[in-house]
Amino acid sequence: MPASPLRDRFLGIDLGSSSIKVCLFAADRRTVLGEATLPTGGLEIISPRPGWAEQAPEEWWRQVKAAISSLRRQHGADLQRLGGIGIAYQMHGLVLVDRAGTPLRRAILWCDGRAVPLAEELAAELPDRPTWLRRHGNLPGNFTATRIAWVARHEPRLLDQAWKALLPGDWLALALTGEAGTTSSGLSEAILWDYPGNCLSAEALALFGLPKEILPSLVPTFGLQGRLTPAVAQELELPVGVPITYRAGDQPNQALALGVLEPGQVAAGCGTSGVVFAVTEHLSSAASEQVNVFLHVGHAPEAPRLGLLLCLSGAGSLQAWLRRLLGSSLDGHAALDRLAAGVPFGSDGLLVLPFGNGAERILSNRDPGASFHGLRFSRHGVPHLARAAQEGIALALDHGLEAMRRRGCEPAALTASRTGLFRSPVFASTLTTLTGLPITLVESDGAQGAARAAAFGAGYYPSLKEATQGLREQERYEPRVELAEEVNDLRQRWQELVNRIP
Repeated sequence: MPASPLRDRFLGIDLGSSSIKVCLFAADRRTVLGEATLPTGGLEIISPRPGWAEQAPEEWWRQVKAAISSLRRQHGADLQRLGGIGIAYQMHGLVLVDRAGTPLRRAILWCDGRAVPLAEELAAELPDRPTWLRRHGNLPGNFTATRIAWVARHEPRLLDQAWKALLPGDWLALALTGEAGTTSSGLSEAILWDYPGNCLSAEALALFGLPKEILPSLVPTFGLQGRLTPAVAQELELPVGVPITYRAGDQPNQALALGVLEPGQVAAGCGTSGVVFAVTEHLSSAASEQVNVFLHVGHAPEAPRLGLLLCLSGAGSLQAWLRRLLGSSLDGHAALDRLAAGVPFGSDGLLVLPFGNGAERILSNRDPGASFHGLRFSRHGVPHLARAAQEGIALALDHGLEAMRRRGCEPAALTASRTGLFRSPVFASTLTTLTGLPITLVESDGAQGAARAAAFGAGYYPSLKEATQGLREQERYEPRVELAEEVNDLRQRWQELVNRIP
């Protein structure tokens, strides 16, 4: 399905939990023509009960439509040259739909903790953990399959009405094309993939008590996944029949967006959550609730590419909370960065545990809440809160990296895009100093990665490597070795607090 010369524009859609971002990419020039991010105030996460996190898929669609409309105002002619659409999406979510494709309830998000007790129950039922891990990479965990099982137990009538259980990106593809599908990478993030068998796992379906029919059919990660229906093309004012040629969860996609394709390379990101994603060839049978493994988008049975993932739920969400708390006294997230820059490393003794966005995988699914420690009314002000928050996030990622090393991964450097917290020199400098890992910031993001990947999926580029050529390095951060003593002291005091978490 090679793209024609007149179909050399590609649209990337990044369906996040904070926002929807779209990118229009000119593949012939390897240039971003336009971008849009909506809503301006961020997507609302609804929490009907403590530890729950939901969003309405209908709101996702409204924002996708508005973002494409924003692009069209300046790039209407280019949008008529679309050769394909790529989708990146927030991982591990659950959207249940009826036969008309209509959501039956709000989506259960990646940061929702309601299924944690059930995950622990299912893990305890495993007769042979090492064998399970060799086949599935992870314990059942707080992932999509467990969420479907939770609905079966607590909302059985709803599941009876469901036609398909979809990941967020699968739902968006269904809304665009009318076709229900998922990818091997998607099944791996749901904990439904048999790695040695390279197929949907019958053993996992049995453990979770799920009928095979509840899942959509398998489509390729790169290649034809469906085409825009006439009705959707009219609604979005795009050409009829434009193919969807790529789909992946946000973290494997972010690795692709940064050119992190080969074993030994490591991607990092700090949006709503903080993430490190390391590419490896090997599936470990070592149990870990702190670090998970999923298929990389470039995986093939003959050339395995897996991604070791550590995730901190409360990263950019802590920054957003601080900004909301301080209200009109700040003109944006950049104001927090300016305040933080005026405080020396260590925040004058103030420490933050940034665990306020639900169950944390790096804490083995515990949910202690966020907390400030050592606060002194006579010494600390808003600048200290801003600095300590960024240091707490960096310390939590450093803590997760230790779990990654125990699983056999030894990162030598990190690659990230200058988005989210990596826009802050304070954060980037703090993270590189704490971890001892150089950080390279690249001019790319998830939506651009999805657009580049769509061009490969449409046949415009002959390889993934060529699809990611032309990424521009923006900045590089090196560890501040002169702060070694302060780093050790800060890490020790922070770790003592973590050790006290029940």
